Amino acid sequence: MPADKPFISICIPAYKRAEYLRQLLGSIAIQSFKDFEVIITDDSNDDSVQEVISQFSGKFQTRYFKNETALGSPENWNAAVKQARGSWIKLMHDDDWFSNAESLKVFYFFITQHPGKDFFFSAYHNYSGKNKIATIIASRSGLKILSKWPPALLANNIIGPPSATIYKSENILYDKRLKWLVDMDFYIHFLKGRNAVYIDQPLVNIGISEEQVTQSSFRNPLVEIPEHLIVLNKLGVKILRNLLVYDAFWRLFRNLKIRTAGDLEKYNINNEKLPAEIMRMVKHISRYPVKMLSVGLISKLCMLVSYCMNPVDSGKK
Repeated sequence: MPADKPFISICIPAYKRAEYLRQLLGSIAIQSFKDFEVIITDDSNDDSVQEVISQFSGKFQTRYFKNETALGSPENWNAAVKQARGSWIKLMHDDDWFSNAESLKVFYFFITQHPGKDFFFSAYHNYSGKNKIATIIASRSGLKILSKWPPALLANNIIGPPSATIYKSENILYDKRLKWLVDMDFYIHFLKGRNAVYIDQPLVNIGISEEQVTQSSFRNPLVEIPEHLIVLNKLGVKILRNLLVYDAFWRLFRNLKIRTAGDLEKYNINNEKLPAEIMRMVKHISRYPVKMLSVGLISKLCMLVSYCMNPVDSGKK
């Protein structure tokens, strides 16, 4: 069994989904690398998670915590991470699982081969039920951009879901105000001043279902707009100087049909600051018919015009 301070803490924020959790724990039980602990924080209002855990008694070190009241996402993630005793954090959502018995061993190998690096992520498979629907491999261009400027993740989350990552245990938690951008926000802040290491092997399988928080948040203006404004104000309006990020905000407003200051303010439920650059962007969008902006190339050209006409105040941080 692992020592009191294991090398890896596998942190699982769980909620009811017994069959998914059984699949994940089964993939953990067969790992050839054994220096780990499993931490499960349970948001369920029944005993379904405990019943599944009991089926794996003695197969690996497990520490179970029942939340008195449901914490929700991502506070349940944070609850698991806070209990970790390992040197490295391996967050695994309960509907994801390791792709093979050597997955943890490969993560460990890369960590030992890259001393001084604190964040690793791998390729992964997307699954719908039992069916593999895609293998997600990071592009060279995306990796190059990530190495130079992590906030570009707002335009393209090349890292992927948290289950594809492993990182050094530090006092960095997920922002409880977020659920749609929570992983990207975490990556951006963790990677400030340091680089991620990519593992070009699909080491995890990611379950895709309508039950996921991210699926219910997609194209929901009451989620996406407040969260983008939170992240914008955390990072500073200067991130809009980057064309990729500017385009990401342009597409957000275009897709959600934000065409006036009133439209934007209606969804600013947290009363976040609305920078002048954002207001000008919305004004520029309103100049073009919705049907015109539905054509990708035309929208891109209009965005470029807006970018050139909308200088970011260099005095803002």
